[in-house]
Amino acid sequence: MAQIKKALEGIHILDLTMYEAGPSCTELLAFLGADVIKIEPPGGEPGRKSGVIPSMDPEEYAHDYDSWLFILLNANKRSITLNLKSEKGRAILKEMVKKADVVISNYSPGTTKRMGIDYSVLSRINPGLVYAEISGFGTGGPYSQFTAFDAIAKAAGGAFSNTGAPEGPPINPGPIIGDTGAGVHTAVAILAALRFRDITGQGQAIDVSMTDNIINLNRSPLRYTIVTGKPVPRMGGSGLGGYPWDIFRCKGDDPDAYIFIGAIRDHQYAALMKIVGREDLGKLDADTRNTKRALLKPAIEAWTSTLDKMEAFRILAEEGVPVAPVLNSVEVLNNPHFIQKGIVLESIHPQRGKHKMIGCPVQLSKSPVEVIPAPMVGQHNEEIYREWLGLKPEELGKLKEEKVI
Repeated sequence: MAQIKKALEGIHILDLTMYEAGPSCTELLAFLGADVIKIEPPGGEPGRKSGVIPSMDPEEYAHDYDSWLFILLNANKRSITLNLKSEKGRAILKEMVKKADVVISNYSPGTTKRMGIDYSVLSRINPGLVYAEISGFGTGGPYSQFTAFDAIAKAAGGAFSNTGAPEGPPINPGPIIGDTGAGVHTAVAILAALRFRDITGQGQAIDVSMTDNIINLNRSPLRYTIVTGKPVPRMGGSGLGGYPWDIFRCKGDDPDAYIFIGAIRDHQYAALMKIVGREDLGKLDADTRNTKRALLKPAIEAWTSTLDKMEAFRILAEEGVPVAPVLNSVEVLNNPHFIQKGIVLESIHPQRGKHKMIGCPVQLSKSPVEVIPAPMVGQHNEEIYREWLGLKPEELGKLKEEKVI
């Protein structure tokens, strides 16, 4: 049987990224079949040790293992070491760029230019090169040189402001949408630039801002400001639109013993009120429901509070009511639906052994994804330098002695 082709097979990516924003992008492209070469300094990228907390993971601390952050964000890649602070290291990178389709980095603003490996330099070596940079604030604005992390992007992009309880302070949204959101946006941009290159033969530079990414992800709530001129209010578990669009307490003392119900269409609302035994309220129109939240929430919660959240979820979902249990992280990683779909799976890491892993978040019918553990530092030095540059073992030994790799 012929080997199944991956969707991005034949696309070669030199990955200079670290921590999360860049690695989340290249991991997604690697899942889809791109050959992602992770280029790290000889000791490894700093994300390999990021978030190491002895009290949380004493084994990691005691054995100097790669961090879970690194393992979860660098599957399906190959790793080489290369000292880009050295002239010889930058020369090797430039040789590799001749064969690359994509280079991606998320260094601090201005770093690649100072190192002499920015787009203006590398595009002269390979005019078809797609060159992507992720930064906190992007280029072209007064904040462009400022450093940012995920939470900074979420704060500046508006996500803190409309997250939290109505009378409470702004809250940092839990998902790392500043970093990984920017990574997904960058992956889309890279695919578009590769398509453009297929048509024109020309590469181009990609500029992705983490804050722009947050503004885009916040596009729907911003309609409130466009209409009213006022800041989007914090709504807790509820929303600005129709009702019910809210969380409801279920049976038990678990802090996550809630379900979310989004029955904002008339027929969904009517079905919900019939199930909860309040058909007398089932004919309220959308405008009236919006003004009667104080009446409707306790009416619905009188029913949900008698049931386990999974039981309430199944009853409502099977009758066509949009609903979901509020699953915590343990429940997500052990949920049979996500395991069957393959977004949660088991992997075997050389240091960590068998562990839970997050799979590819998109599925292609003709290009299934095999999840390969994140590489060890420089694990693929010999094979990649042989494939790309034809270097012999003795040449690699000398480069190692010189601390170039």
